[in-house]
Amino acid sequence: MPPLIRRYIKTSFAFLVAGLLLGGYLTVGQFLVGIYPPRLVMTAHVHLLLVGFMLMMVMGVATWMFPRPAKDDARYRPELAEAVYWVMTLATALRGAAELAAGWSGAPFLRILVAVGGLGQLLGAALFVVNMWTRVRMPTIPSVR
Repeated sequence: MPPLIRRYIKTSFAFLVAGLLLGGYLTVGQFLVGIYPPRLVMTAHVHLLLVGFMLMMVMGVATWMFPRPAKDDARYRPELAEAVYWVMTLATALRGAAELAAGWSGAPFLRILVAVGGLGQLLGAALFVVNMWTRVRMPTIPSVR
């Protein structure tokens, strides 16, 4: 398994653990202590699990398993796949942290960071689609005569 793919998968596991820990905190707070959490804390929980864990896992496995680019196809760029990883990881971490902080403090600049993180996730997903688009095809199979 290539290093980039291992990073995608291990990073998705880190987001899974963070999302589950936050979910445990939310559950205990709401159902055992009786304190309903701020909406942005729940949103951070959802983004850590859905984007951080699920989407990063899907992106990593797709990058690994989709048919290799055709030899004459210069549209797929491995350096862009690396950039997608970093954009998605940093944007998701920023968004999750900013949502948590904004949920508890309400400082206006934190909402700007939430938006920056969300736009970063959008950019990362768009770059992923652009880079992977030509790999969504049937692999060539040598003919047997």
